[in-house]
Amino acid sequence: MHISEGILTGPVLLGGGALTILGTAIGLKRLNYDRIMTVALLASTFFVASLVHVPIGPVSAHLLLGGLMGIILGWAAFPAILIALLLQALFFQYGGLLVLGVNTFNMAAPAVICGLVLRPWLQRGRKRQLTAAFVAGFGSLLLSAVLTAGTLWVSDRGFAQAAGLLVAGNIPIMLIEGCITLFIIGFLARVQPEILAFTIGDK
Repeated sequence: MHISEGILTGPVLLGGGALTILGTAIGLKRLNYDRIMTVALLASTFFVASLVHVPIGPVSAHLLLGGLMGIILGWAAFPAILIALLLQALFFQYGGLLVLGVNTFNMAAPAVICGLVLRPWLQRGRKRQLTAAFVAGFGSLLLSAVLTAGTLWVSDRGFAQAAGLLVAGNIPIMLIEGCITLFIIGFLARVQPEILAFTIGDK
């Protein structure tokens, strides 16, 4: 979901940067530093999972695991994703430094939203738990695709076709991500349920 440099307008870059700064500040303020290793582990997982890119016009499609990060990290997903994207921009030239704020917001905001909305369902029985996990994985990537498409469209109406292709092209990946999130949450619920009951980024 990385947007390349030189595509977005100044106001969009500034708006995305400001929102990312706000989200990261909230995430750091609410972060319980006793669980910093969990945050680092999920940031690393995001870093690796999102390295495999499928180009779609001026952007790319790839796994995000945003729903998983939102459920476990809460607001701490913002700093975790920001650091991962920064390292990708520095080491692999994915995205770029100028678009770092927009890319972070487009991926982290849906993760936080899905995590906050769906986390209560994890405590309501096995069936609802697995349903919430799938919806978190699918929905987080869907929202990220919509935000990214909207960002392109606002910057230049000429990207309307690419924006639509971005959302449509990510649908298979949304299904895969939903299944991966379902499997991981189901596994954690059996072997380490406390990690799902504890909100790392909301303390």
